[in-house]
Amino acid sequence: MIISSSSVGNLLLMVVVMVYSCSGGVMGAAPRRPVDVPFGRNYAPTWAFDHIKYFNGGSEIHLHLDKYTGTGFQSKGSYLFGHFSMHIKMVPGDSAGTVTAFYLSSQNSEHDEIDFEFLGNRTGQPYILQTNVYTGGKGDKEQRINLWFDPTKDFHTYSVLWNLYQIVFFVDDVPIRVFKNSKDLGVKFPFNQPMKIYSSLWNADDWATRGGLEKTDWSKAPFVASYKGFHVDGCEASVQAKFCDTQGKRWWDQKEFQDLDSYQWNRLNWVRKTYTIYNYCTDRSRYPIVPPECKRDRDIY
Repeated sequence: MIISSSSVGNLLLMVVVMVYSCSGGVMGAAPRRPVDVPFGRNYAPTWAFDHIKYFNGGSEIHLHLDKYTGTGFQSKGSYLFGHFSMHIKMVPGDSAGTVTAFYLSSQNSEHDEIDFEFLGNRTGQPYILQTNVYTGGKGDKEQRINLWFDPTKDFHTYSVLWNLYQIVFFVDDVPIRVFKNSKDLGVKFPFNQPMKIYSSLWNADDWATRGGLEKTDWSKAPFVASYKGFHVDGCEASVQAKFCDTQGKRWWDQKEFQDLDSYQWNRLNWVRKTYTIYNYCTDRSRYPIVPPECKRDRDIY
């Protein structure tokens, strides 16, 4: 698909998206529309149970952070590949020093991990979304963007598509990052360690806001992050069967999910050019030699 910058082209693009949405179709790696389920079906609290509040029969929860503790939850199962999402409304007002996290992680020391971290701010400043990917226990692949909306005013959808070919981070179906499988270039890729899904709200004022310069104002506590739409669609690994044989059998393995299409690359590049404030791929002070997986990523250079 050729994307025009003209108003006519933008109008046509909107029509195409509306047709896809109304017909239930899928563009490239955009996943099937998730079905909302109650929190307790797939998740359970992990710590500070009294800091999790339940609403609407468990279809919505609030995480509370005060000067004593934060709180969090995790999935009951572990998954190898799939699509995972949350509807989250971030901590409103002065949230400096707080971090709301949504991530997948395996359990051993050389763990794999796929991270969304939402870094709190002083009132009026943009929320920063940091993403990271750990492979074989090593991360250092941070990217940061300013969100193009106020994530404290309403729920927005944050999701991960993970298959053998790529990991795609989405915000409201807009791809904000893609991490391609570059094992042929000597780069490790998460493919054989099942991961649990986690979320938490915690204090990180030693680094989260302006590198730790802005401290948490506890007079504003409790800080509250709201959740609903606890969507899980993945291959669940049991204790007896660590590995999931999904290749070619699940919707996320199909050809249309092995790469972004031209529309999605266009949206991703819009995010990069307009809202990206840090990308490890272009940080020559940390990486004088471009990391090999970055060379495979389109349109960075």
